[in-house]
Amino acid sequence: MGGTILNMITVAIGSTLGLLIGGRLPHKIQESVVTGLGLVTLFVGFSNAGQTGNVIIPLISLLIGVIVGELLNLDAALERLAGWLQRRFAASGGAGAAPEETANDARARFITGFVTASLVFCIGPLTFVGSIQDGMGLPIGFQQLAIKSVLDGFAGMAFAASFGVGVSFSILTVLVVQGGLALAGSVAGYFMSGPMVNEMTAVGGLLLIGLGLVLLDIKRPRMANFLPSLVVAPLLVALAGAVGINIYPFS
Repeated sequence: MGGTILNMITVAIGSTLGLLIGGRLPHKIQESVVTGLGLVTLFVGFSNAGQTGNVIIPLISLLIGVIVGELLNLDAALERLAGWLQRRFAASGGAGAAPEETANDARARFITGFVTASLVFCIGPLTFVGSIQDGMGLPIGFQQLAIKSVLDGFAGMAFAASFGVGVSFSILTVLVVQGGLALAGSVAGYFMSGPMVNEMTAVGGLLLIGLGLVLLDIKRPRMANFLPSLVVAPLLVALAGAVGINIYPFS
């Protein structure tokens, strides 16, 4: 859990610094910062998606995962959580809010910041592999999360400067997701094979590509509804292995 705690601290520091400077930045600079983050998110997403050894696995994982996510309506649930946090702790919009911002604008801004930062911070190979290995007590796991913590700190600063205080509350998501993975790693992380991690990483990359489209304001898919795909991918690999199917026939 040490890596998760470090990650929460860096996100808190980064988002606080972003809140302090965000209100002083012109709107066009805030837009350009988000565009830059979107471009980098796309790059990381394509890089991670290339980890797959058989594109059929991410394809099936996405289709099954998004059906489950849509039925559970995870995106709406995450937005409701963000809305409750905004009403409970930041009803006025928080630091960094524009003076002319209405209550509805502040709520939408808070939700966008919370959801976007939560997805960026909690999707990716460093999150899953690092957290699981950290839970297993492996030094490399903490090292990976330390690297991720530095990156998330700077990303949190940029996000908070543009989206406001909602980004700060993403530390709750980091605690739940990375903490949960660390606990899982302490119990069953050693069951994760290389192909399982690779396919989960590839699916995470595709989700990051979708998130990049949101940041670039190209399309606004309900990315939270795709999150079950991250669980489906390693399960498909395990199932294929159990029935003797070679998922990498050309390797």
